[in-house]
Amino acid sequence: MEKFITMAHGDGGEQSHELIQAVFVEPFSSEKEAIFDAATMPWTSGEVVMSTDSFVVKPLFFPGGNIGKLAITGTLNDISVSGAKPMYLTCGFIIEEGFSVDDLKTIVKSMRDEADKFGVKIVAGDTKVVEKGSADGMFINTTAVGMYVHKRPNPYEIQAGDSVLINGTIGDHGVALMTARGQLGITSDIESDCAVLTDMIDKLQAEVASIRIMRDPTRGGLATSLVEIAEDFQCKIIIKERNIPIRNEVHGACDIVGFDPLYMANEGKVIIICAQEDEEKVLTIMKEFKTGQNATKIGSVSEIGIGQLMLETPLGAKRRLSRLAGVMLPRIC
Repeated sequence: MEKFITMAHGDGGEQSHELIQAVFVEPFSSEKEAIFDAATMPWTSGEVVMSTDSFVVKPLFFPGGNIGKLAITGTLNDISVSGAKPMYLTCGFIIEEGFSVDDLKTIVKSMRDEADKFGVKIVAGDTKVVEKGSADGMFINTTAVGMYVHKRPNPYEIQAGDSVLINGTIGDHGVALMTARGQLGITSDIESDCAVLTDMIDKLQAEVASIRIMRDPTRGGLATSLVEIAEDFQCKIIIKERNIPIRNEVHGACDIVGFDPLYMANEGKVIIICAQEDEEKVLTIMKEFKTGQNATKIGSVSEIGIGQLMLETPLGAKRRLSRLAGVMLPRIC
């Protein structure tokens, strides 16, 4: 096997075969499964859930992860926060000519390792090679398929008094990407929060009946995700600035470049709205998991019929928050 990707690896001939056998077959499937162009997925009765996502993160390797780990976590979390259990996944690679085969193997292994942790099977894939300078190293597309095994959350049941919770600190992924790029003169030990939340969410759904909605605040950050919930389901949400968990390093980095942590990207966080009487139960369950150690209540639903997100400052003043406007930090996933 050559050390770098060439255009011949994308031509469907001998070198394409060699690439698939050397890099993808062992991590993703058995030899028997790999000879077919389509996958067979055993299924039980129930509603099928599907989500697809594309990943163009820059750089490909960053503190706490790489594009492969991010592709798995991002897509599986999209299935999980919808209330379903992810079961199968496909992946497509667009690889630039000259890309290191060793780096490709590292990325593929991280994808397999992350999927294996949660019993998700990678069942199909595709590779394409483009000319040098056409893909900035690599792009990945992933599609996940799952099914509902618990009661499906119903955001139309959101009520005044419901609690708004999050499983940990915000902005870590955005700051990790900023420092990895080295463009803004920022140094930090912050790692991306890139992580699959499937096991934590599965236990929450099994034990808490009043979960109204779950949402992963990725691009656009916490504020944008909450604005979307408020507007889509016509509820007024008030979050308290002093309750929002933000690392000092994230605050510091954002202050230097003039960014607002509320709009910084996350890749291992989930917003949960549930009945007030269940908030302690939800927080206790989240804190059982590594991904929920810093879980906390950040606000509540104050009334129904008005789609607004309000931020309450430590002095008690309130201001309305809107979606992220413009481009703050591109290519974070």
